[in-house]
Amino acid sequence: MQNTVTPTHCPYCALQCGMNLTPAPDGSVAVSERTDFPVNRGALCGKGRTAPELLAREVRLTSPLVRGGDGTLVPASWDDALDRIAEGLGRTRAAYGPDAVGVFGGGGLTNEKAYSLGKFARVVLGTSQIDYNGRFCMSSAAAAGIRAFGLDRGLPFPLEDVPRSGCVILVGSNPAETMPPSLRYFTELRENGGTLIVVDPRRTRTAEQADLHLAPRPGTDLALALGLLHLVIAEGRVDEEYVAARTTGWEEARAAAMAHWPEYVERITGVPVPRLRETVRLFCEPESAMVLTARGPEQQSKGTDTVGAWINLCLATGRPGRPRSGYGCLTGQGNGQGGREHGQKADQLPGYRKLDDPAARAHVAGVWGVDPDSLPGPGRSAYELLDALGTDIRSLLLMASNPVVSAPRAAHVEERIRSLDFLAVCDVVLSETAALADVVLPVTQWAEETGTTTNLEGRVLLRRRAVAPPEGVRSDLEVLGELAVRLGVEKGFPADPEEVFEELRRASAGGPADYSGITYRRLAEEDGVFWPCPAEPPAPDGSRDALLGAPRPADDPAGRAAGSRPQAPAGETAGAHPGTPRLFLDRFATADGRARFVPVTHRAIAEEPDEEYPLLLTTGRVVAQYQSGAQTRRVAELNAAAPGPFVEMHPRLAARLGAAEGDPVAVVSRRGRAVAPARITATIRPDTVFMPFHWPGEGRANTLTNPALDPTSRMPEFKACAVRLEVVRP
Repeated sequence: MQNTVTPTHCPYCALQCGMNLTPAPDGSVAVSERTDFPVNRGALCGKGRTAPELLAREVRLTSPLVRGGDGTLVPASWDDALDRIAEGLGRTRAAYGPDAVGVFGGGGLTNEKAYSLGKFARVVLGTSQIDYNGRFCMSSAAAAGIRAFGLDRGLPFPLEDVPRSGCVILVGSNPAETMPPSLRYFTELRENGGTLIVVDPRRTRTAEQADLHLAPRPGTDLALALGLLHLVIAEGRVDEEYVAARTTGWEEARAAAMAHWPEYVERITGVPVPRLRETVRLFCEPESAMVLTARGPEQQSKGTDTVGAWINLCLATGRPGRPRSGYGCLTGQGNGQGGREHGQKADQLPGYRKLDDPAARAHVAGVWGVDPDSLPGPGRSAYELLDALGTDIRSLLLMASNPVVSAPRAAHVEERIRSLDFLAVCDVVLSETAALADVVLPVTQWAEETGTTTNLEGRVLLRRRAVAPPEGVRSDLEVLGELAVRLGVEKGFPADPEEVFEELRRASAGGPADYSGITYRRLAEEDGVFWPCPAEPPAPDGSRDALLGAPRPADDPAGRAAGSRPQAPAGETAGAHPGTPRLFLDRFATADGRARFVPVTHRAIAEEPDEEYPLLLTTGRVVAQYQSGAQTRRVAELNAAAPGPFVEMHPRLAARLGAAEGDPVAVVSRRGRAVAPARITATIRPDTVFMPFHWPGEGRANTLTNPALDPTSRMPEFKACAVRLEVVRP
């Protein structure tokens, strides 16, 4: 395999940037540009460039570990480790019932792994208690999208449409740091004469590129969107023809928006009325415009309604389903899109089917060869599952997640994990959560295995194996198969990823996220395939495709987006369904084909500042680290660029506190205390402090965050909670 160039994809964010990997004789792996992949066109950020450093034996796990008699983790054989896991899970199930066993997955798992993990939980363990860390990322946008459009796919159009739009409102997203190769799309937007508006309480690197920056108080994005819709109505900018032809529920949504007049919204958000009016003008005047949201408005206890308000703004102005226009969510994790489609969510079956739908249960049970009545019902959401550890849930199997660092109210979650009767973790490195386990299994990572992921556009991609894993390391699929046998299920859990994908195709067939027309061969021949892609070719009358919007030729006379041509068929793909790069061109995925306005009104965050906790904390990422940092904190170049946490504050706040740059500052909330150096900058609101969440220990930002949940998505409120600051004196 040495000196062989393997085209594949980055292991980190949802762009899934294309890259080439070349193993060297000394065991290192070189990364080079893959300019033919359309999403990143060769560009890579520092995380992508340095990703092969995690393939080295010295930074990762290469042997199973078990908890020894002295309480430490010690190396063990694979048979011993697997036997202990089967015994631990089986003992709990026998003593307390199947729902006393929990399963927790991750948005970084491939589609094959996410599918097999959900099947394992429901068929082998018989438990309803499965969810994953993606609940903490895109769940509010997903819920709002389903409510409005009947379907959740992060972006209903390719990224190539962004620079062709007339205006983009980017809400609570900082792609300059979270997915740097995507920033070129926004740069090109402005070069093409379009306008970029950024909504963020901080003047981030992305906001620096904007034509207009709105800096609302954290947790007030809902009021901001309603105020903009009020102005759209008051200024006569509603697309009445579109609203009448393609939507329902307008009158109720209109009435709700009219209760949010500009001066009222300014008092709530801090955004001046002239800026609200300028935003409406810039958004409404071009022929095309779009709103893109990310974690800022979504990670709130009202995140579903907040995203819904931005969708209402798009619908009222006639944007969704039109060229270079609409609403989209910038998914975060590497397989955050695919990870929420194929069964590792608490309420979900493969193909984005609902677990409480009898027809969905019957279809998937038929593929799995089990009785539909044997499948458990929906279980707890991610935080609720973690909160129940040690009480209702006594044992946990965890894959590809590090909730000790990434979960809200993290000290409490760590305490619950420590109280388990049994914990097994599958991971590449010894994360902070893995360090608490009874058994830790070393598993393969991105460059050592083949599998599929689905990027933020809904583009299904093939990650190819480029190098062999170290001796002593196995894949998650092998682990699930071995555990299934030990727990009494002899068949149904193959280790070959393509075999798993073939079953996933059958299980997803006819579902909202239909992959049945996608094969490994197609993915190898094309630049990915956009779902839905049913096995049958497009119907002559367009009946299936009309539901979501069939691909159209470039510059279609019916006014569809340029560049929406199907991928060129080749080999086995001749005559096959081409996939669906653009959704909703003719109909929305609802029973009547119309989008739904949902009336929403502003409400406060769950925990407003008061005399004891007078400030707001918001959290986020920095460019050199990723998620809980379990992997990126092991890369020297990335650690040199971002060595630890910090507390970002405005100079006026620092002066009141008596803090200087670099002084240790304690941030205190009702849930705990975190300490990190002060970083003083005028790019943040004076009433707000910011902490990145990539580190454990005393600087762990999620010690502070509020687990108050959105009633629909069950998303915790990471983005706003009340805190106070204290300078830590020597």
